[in-house]
Amino acid sequence: MKETRKYEHLSYEERSTIALGLQQGMSVRAIARALGRSPSTISRESRRNAPAAPYNCKFAQQRYQRRRRYSRPQPKLAPESTLFKQVCRLLRRLWSPEQIAGHLATVHGTDQRQRVSHESIYTCIYAQPKGELRRELIACLRMARAKRWPRSRGTDRRGEITDLLSIHVRPPQVNERQFPGHWEGDLIKGAANLSAVGSLVERSSRLLMLVKLPHPQPATAAHVLQAFSDKLLSIAQPLRQTLTYDRGKEMACHRQLSQRTGIAVYFCDPHSPWQRGTNENTNGLVRQYLPKGTDLSGYSQEQLDAIADEINNRPRKTLGWASPIEVYRAYLDKLDKDPLAIQ
Repeated sequence: MKETRKYEHLSYEERSTIALGLQQGMSVRAIARALGRSPSTISRESRRNAPAAPYNCKFAQQRYQRRRRYSRPQPKLAPESTLFKQVCRLLRRLWSPEQIAGHLATVHGTDQRQRVSHESIYTCIYAQPKGELRRELIACLRMARAKRWPRSRGTDRRGEITDLLSIHVRPPQVNERQFPGHWEGDLIKGAANLSAVGSLVERSSRLLMLVKLPHPQPATAAHVLQAFSDKLLSIAQPLRQTLTYDRGKEMACHRQLSQRTGIAVYFCDPHSPWQRGTNENTNGLVRQYLPKGTDLSGYSQEQLDAIADEINNRPRKTLGWASPIEVYRAYLDKLDKDPLAIQ
């Protein structure tokens, strides 16, 4: 049986078929079968585009195109607008889009109709159809490139963490997981990134610690520094060796964290979550309790500790079906008997 299409726009050829079918006295359902459309699509088309006269495909197409043209708001930098002409005039004076945007903001103040961002100016320039105007406007730009570079090229515009230690200079014994005290960290984000919970996972035992972050703005470097410092200082010093983290800006105060806790912080390569695989896998377990799209600011530290305890008491295949808390306690027992036994 022929599959019907319901939601695609009708073409001019389909409207011609509808007009011919109606002239020949065909029913709506017969026309719909011929076009592979839903009968409601044909009925709606005839009602909308021929309300008081016989259906005409040319007139119907004109009505459709007019509705499409006026269904979207007119762009701020429409070619015929005064603002576009002003932007072009300043571009021809070799002003950069950022200078133009700043000038308009200064001159027009709070009048948003006469202001435009530099990103909108760039978009307008490169969205111009091929022709003399496009070439002229691009030639006015400082670099005058035919295509705009993608945002991902070069350095991150949000800034980079300074004085970081790469994961590639991390001690080799960390990869072997033979000794405890090496941690991986991350943030678990809540709805709209307005709330967050810190997660710390010990690589050898897979022990999880969840950290409550202040609200609002939980992912600021100062908040993460204070919360992670307090949590890490609750761990015995021999079990605070290294912390592996991603390139998140919340770890901008990593040097202060190292000074407070004595832990060495190493950073993964950009866009390489597998280099913190233990933490990523454990965060997936945490999502059973803290689903995506929920507000995490309402969870207390006691509630987060209860969630971590439940996960830490689960048997793990990678630990020979022992639980993380059992393996971690065994390390603590060794530490009590001989402080050098696990170093």
